[in-house]
Amino acid sequence: MTGNAYADDLLQRSARLVDEGWEGGFNAAQSKTTNPVDAGLADFGGGVALVASFSHVVALEGGSGLTLVDTSSARLAPAVETSLRAWSEDPVDTIVYTHGHLDHVGGAPMFARMAAEAGARTPRVVGHANVAERFRRYDTTEGYNHRINARQFRGRARLGSLGQDAQKWTVEWVWPNVSFVDRLEIDLGGREAMLYHDKGETDDHAWVWLPESRAICGGDFLTWVFPNAGNPQKVQRYPLEWAKAMRAMAALEPELFLPAHGLPIAGRDRIHRVLVDIATALESLVAQTLDLMNAGATLYEVLATVKLDPVLAERPYLQATYDEPEFVLHNIWRLYGGWWDGDPSQLKPAQPEQLATELSALAGGAERLASRAVELSQQGDHRLACHLAEIAARAEPASAGVHTARSEVYRRRRDGELSLMAKAIYGEAAAVSASIAGTPDGATQ
Repeated sequence: MTGNAYADDLLQRSARLVDEGWEGGFNAAQSKTTNPVDAGLADFGGGVALVASFSHVVALEGGSGLTLVDTSSARLAPAVETSLRAWSEDPVDTIVYTHGHLDHVGGAPMFARMAAEAGARTPRVVGHANVAERFRRYDTTEGYNHRINARQFRGRARLGSLGQDAQKWTVEWVWPNVSFVDRLEIDLGGREAMLYHDKGETDDHAWVWLPESRAICGGDFLTWVFPNAGNPQKVQRYPLEWAKAMRAMAALEPELFLPAHGLPIAGRDRIHRVLVDIATALESLVAQTLDLMNAGATLYEVLATVKLDPVLAERPYLQATYDEPEFVLHNIWRLYGGWWDGDPSQLKPAQPEQLATELSALAGGAERLASRAVELSQQGDHRLACHLAEIAARAEPASAGVHTARSEVYRRRRDGELSLMAKAIYGEAAAVSASIAGTPDGATQ
């Protein structure tokens, strides 16, 4: 047993899901099952706790004060602080960033400000050397990041829910003042800890090994959804390196795994199974893709051929509800082969509107293409339907009839998708056409 009932509940949930799958009594549609964000504090004993948020915050008690592994987002950090103070009144001595995403670093300004107001020492901030580079990149791509995140989380979690002003993506950065490259042995409040760097979702990702507690703070390497290794709107991900990190964690034989999203897991064998399953899934996608690339396949042939083992696809911690395997294939291709997809016409393509006008004329007009797109969509051929709808809309960009059809096609496509990323992109396309056509907003999810 742990230090409180909330921790017991989270560990019992993860045990049932890992040991029994969905047959353990949970439904895959119930996001609260695998992703608690209620600011509850799970006390695991031995001075180790987790506050469930977006992202979670792991707290470590020690002689010089609390260590926080991640800080959650700016908006959710106050609730995290309230839960922490019911557990410990110690000041925050150290903050460890697992990586520089805003839901992990956004709360740091609040904790630094509170330390200053209390007359305490400014918290030591530890992160990988690339965290600072990430912050600088965010500053130079603020407008782009605002747009893609507003799109990605449309209908699920508005941009503001991540703690930023609706017109601003970047925040008041709290820069690391202790950085490392490969690994760092460090004292965290009187306890020995080892920080490791591995690429995965990001190039600045760190994970923490606490040998005394036999616990790992894994950041976003495990999030209880299919690994975010293919995000179509974000910078390069590293699936094979991600798998390497999972196997390195498993080799340490941890007894407690504390992710930054999703459920904590207890038990060496149970944790080993989860980590190895995730590693195997990513390694398989990489191996299949490289085999085809080496044989001369195009990207389209890779997308049509490479499949995830259906047994792994059913695992509760490998559900494609955020990212998905097909998107990961694009990132593998980009990492090993560049941006050209193997289609010679796409090396220096015509402008999409020029091609659409020509094809529309050959087909007998944009309205005819749009009508056929709706028919295909109704028959379930969503991929082809979207192509025709897009061609029609580019050929006749002001046509209400064409955009009514396009909105219907993308709305139906969105409704048939599982991942948040796909739903968001298709939903926005439906909404744009609905606005042009003067029909109800098709982006509601």
